[in-house]
Formats: sequence, structure tokens, C-alpha cells
Amino acid sequence: MMSLNRKGFIQRLAVTAAGLAIGSDFLSAAGHPALQASSFSKKLEPIGRALEIAGYYVWCNSPIIGPDGKTHVFFSRWKAELGMSGWISGSEIAHAVAEAPDQPFELRETVLAPRGEGYWDATTCHNPLVKVVNGKYYLFYMGNANGKTDTKRIGLATADSLDGPWSRGDAPLLLPGSAGAWDDHCTTNPAWVSSPEGKSMLFYKSWNTKEYESASGDIRGNRKYGLAFADHPGGPYEKYANNPVIDFSAKGDNRQFEDAFVWREDGKYKMIARDMGVYNHEVGLIMESKDGIQWTEPQIAYHALSRYVKEPPAPSHLKRYGRLERPMLLLENDKPAWLFGTSQGGKFGTSSAFIFKCS
Repeated sequence: MMSLNRKGFIQRLAVTAAGLAIGSDFLSAAGHPALQASSFSKKLEPIGRALEIAGYYVWCNSPIIGPDGKTHVFFSRWKAELGMSGWISGSEIAHAVAEAPDQPFELRETVLAPRGEGYWDATTCHNPLVKVVNGKYYLFYMGNANGKTDTKRIGLATADSLDGPWSRGDAPLLLPGSAGAWDDHCTTNPAWVSSPEGKSMLFYKSWNTKEYESASGDIRGNRKYGLAFADHPGGPYEKYANNPVIDFSAKGDNRQFEDAFVWREDGKYKMIARDMGVYNHEVGLIMESKDGIQWTEPQIAYHALSRYVKEPPAPSHLKRYGRLERPMLLLENDKPAWLFGTSQGGKFGTSSAFIFKCS
């Protein structure tokens, strides 16, 4: 009888251990909600790194299928000698092409580079998001004029072909709010989608300058998302009166998020983004909305990169190693088919794209 009890105990212990391993998504760290994995997160099949370019950091990978049937990616890059922080003062936007997302990409050209003194995008071009509407291509991006965050502005370049030439405006597409507003610091991280009525909806990230400057710690300020509307992708845009539409600051501990990508699927708006403390700083978030204004509580869109791939220990100069940031989707028939993210590391010790297939 004693041995049977011991056997049963061992069996129960094994089942419990397995359950902890399988159900670890539902365990919470102190002060943080339990991880709620979405159905989206369970469909991800890691493909691996792409766009590893010697001498450069690679970030912000925006994919689109061209008329040639190939996968075109518009991405940010800056010289490795500038370090990880070089994105704010020396980034450019480049174009690469592959036969398919899981095939090697070939670099084509630099599409947008900083224009120099006197321009709103004088010192950096970053955050590309490429869209096609009625056969015309729209490349939303962020530029700045002084190599700092307080002049970050969302702008737009347009072309009749993915191979250009690209024409950009001499003024930003969206400006910050007035002094003291939640979004008085900048406009950045553009996420664009068309409503069922054909209205252009431009989501943007911002924060408050005073809050940013008076804060201490590793993450200053609280990043929120606002929304602006226009009758045409090129604007002019009018901000929604009750912005921000997504604000996690009431959750405490300076919880926030960034890097949103928005699309429409099955009659709903959906958003994927990078977590900054809602659950933790290693995962992605996914939310949905009926109108683009009221959003559900976030679930996990993807896990830390270590869940999918084993990589060498972090180099000492990479402080955000292991995160998947800037999530963007390649849609097929209005459904997520591929997830493009970016992550520090890779064979050149900088950063590159990391791609998943959405099975």
C-alpha cells in the first residue's frame, strides 16, 4: 500500500510539473497579470533571421507583395558604428526583395535618407510602413530635425511603383498636440488602415513632454496611441477628439506599449504591438476593436524570442537582446500570413529582421 501511494505521488508530481511547464503562460509575476496567450500566438512558426547586413543595424521591416509576386520589404537601417541609439540621428529607409518571405532578400536601394538642415526629416528617416491604395504606394515614416525625440514627426512619401521614384512632402503629415497635451512631445510609429467606408485612419504614438522630462528610471514617460482621420491616405488628417484611444497608464507601474500595426479582419480592427510592461517587456500584445476606438484588453501575440530559437549569449553592447520588436504583418486575403519582427543579435552582432509564418 505504501509503494502504491508513493507511485501515485510521483505520478501526480510529474503531471503537476508538466502542467506548470505547459501552462506557464498563466502564471503571473508579482504585480503583473497572468499571461493570456491568444489564438494568434499559437499559430506562429519561426522561420529565422533575415536582412542581416554587415556594418548595419536593421529595424522596422514593413513587407508587401508587389505586382511581380515577390516580397518587398521597406526597412530602417543605420551604420553599426553609431551603436544601437543611432536610429534617432542617422537612420535611412531601404528596400529589399525576395521571391518569398522565407527566401533570401536582395538589397535594392536606399529609398529615403535624411535630407539635412532645414527639413523636418533632416537627421533621420525611420519607422517605414508601406501600403498600396488604388494602385498608388504610400510610405508612412518618421523623421526628425535635430537628432532627438522632440522633433519626431510622421510624414509620407508616395510613388507609382515600389521601385520609385518616391516623392515626399516638405511638411510632416501629423503634428504633436499643443503644450501640455498628452501628445505634445512628438508623433511617431505610424499605423494606417482603411475603414469599411474608405476613411483613412492613422494611429500614432506619442507622450507628454513634462512627464517625460521629469521622470527618472530606464523608461521615461508613458507611451499612448492616438488616432487621426482623413478622406485620403495623403491627408489632411484630423485628430480624434477623445484621444488617446489606447492608454495603459491607469494600470500602474508605468505600463505602456509601442510599435503598433493595425489591420482589418473578419469585420474587426486588430492591432499587434510590443509590450512595455502590461505583462512584461519581452512579449507582444494583440487587441481588437469594432470601431478602432474602443479596444479589448490585450492578450499575448508572441513570446520572447528565446521561446522560438536558441541563440548565443547576449553581447555586452546589446541591452535589448531577446526581444522581438516592431511587429508587422504580411497579409494574404486580408489574413495574417507572415509576421515580420526585428531583434538585436544575428551574425554581425547588431540587429536584423526575424520572420514567422502564421500557420
